Amino acid sequence: MAKLPGETRKSQFDIRAPHQFRVFHLASWQWYQVLALLLSDVLALAGAWQVARYLNHFYSPLPPQLVWWVWLGMPSLFWIFAAITLIFFAYGRLYGTSNQSHNYVRTAQLVSIVYLLSLVICYFYDPKLDPPRSLFFTAWIGSVFMVMGFRLFITLIFGQFVQKQPQVSVFLIASAGRLKKLAQILKHRSRYKVVGAALASTANTTATLQAILRSGAAEVLAADIPQTELASTLYWNLRRAGIALRLLPSSREILYRRGVPEIFAGLPTLRVETPLLVGWDYRLKRWLDIIGAFFGVIFLSPLLIAVAIAIKLSSPGPVFFCQERIGLYGKVFQMWKFRTMVVNAAELQASLEAQNQIQDKVMFKLRNDPRITPIGHFLRRTSIDELPQLFNVLLGQMSLVGPRPLPVRDVERFEQWHHIRHRVLPGVTGLWQISGRSDIEDFNDAARLDLYYIDNWSLNLDLDILVETIRVVLFGRGAY
Repeated sequence: MAKLPGETRKSQFDIRAPHQFRVFHLASWQWYQVLALLLSDVLALAGAWQVARYLNHFYSPLPPQLVWWVWLGMPSLFWIFAAITLIFFAYGRLYGTSNQSHNYVRTAQLVSIVYLLSLVICYFYDPKLDPPRSLFFTAWIGSVFMVMGFRLFITLIFGQFVQKQPQVSVFLIASAGRLKKLAQILKHRSRYKVVGAALASTANTTATLQAILRSGAAEVLAADIPQTELASTLYWNLRRAGIALRLLPSSREILYRRGVPEIFAGLPTLRVETPLLVGWDYRLKRWLDIIGAFFGVIFLSPLLIAVAIAIKLSSPGPVFFCQERIGLYGKVFQMWKFRTMVVNAAELQASLEAQNQIQDKVMFKLRNDPRITPIGHFLRRTSIDELPQLFNVLLGQMSLVGPRPLPVRDVERFEQWHHIRHRVLPGVTGLWQISGRSDIEDFNDAARLDLYYIDNWSLNLDLDILVETIRVVLFGRGAY
């Protein structure tokens, strides 16, 4: 019988079966993150219950029939709720180290499922028992918001710790023309170290698998893997070895990930589902934009006034810099920023074009730009210069999260596929702002991140980008 790719004499069993039982491997800081998330969930649930009990005990206290014991000042019903919720979270991979652990919307869904499930259980336990509705709904809503809030805080804190961890060893698999480019990208990211490489055409061979194991790689970054000849062999071999696999997707594979496996007319297919309430998530996003920008302007008004005074005193010229940017479907609008350059910066740019650090010259970036004022360096490093764009959000010209709107000069140099980014509302922050910001030296890389954002957009992705933006801004990484 012919051997399958990657098969040895000792591997005559289901490829999904592990060599031996093992506890999933996590670094010490990852264990701390898991424990911190677990503790934060318990504290958030307890806090929500305490608030609910305080608000309701005068009017509708918890029936004695539902209090079987009390531990640490909390009734037995709470501990049952908490245990079931934590089990649901663990089953939903909310305590792992993948991006799923940042799925804040999923946490709200699971908390709601537990509370709704409790109504059904309560009915079968005693149909005559009527739990206090005010207590139930207060605890439910409080649990949703407190769990999400605590998790956002934990994500923000541990996101900074991740940057200080030892380098991650990465093995590259790609076509010959793409290997060098991927290696150069990782070279500019201090967290990653390339320990080996192989051609995509050899991805499923025994030689490549052995090379990966010898390299000591913690992760494999792969692109252009053949779609035939058991491409999944690589995934299962790496999974059994405890090595993570990251795929660089094509546009077609992005749609695949949204699909649900389903047999259709005897054929294996992936059905891309339509949500039950079409557009509700986008409408919610726009409401969050307006509410977030409104309260942002109010709470940050002392800072905005202080920065305006500092700019006025530090250099001659206006406080704000207003520039034409390209927005939704190519519509030109005026984008506002705090002025960080000398007044005649636009005229001086022509003489500096030769020093542009962007390889394809689509955007203009200069690390030591002589046009930036002394206070401008601080404003750019902290991204405070972008805060006036909250007014653009209130005017409906921008969103809090989306592809960054670019000047007319940049858009005129676009390739045709770059314009896809104009099919969504531009944002104050976006995916490529948190994935390198000014470190990106090729606009194609930034454009691909924008397309990934568009194809994979969700409310949770927006939340994740906002949290990461706060962390990046606080610690000033990648801005100049």
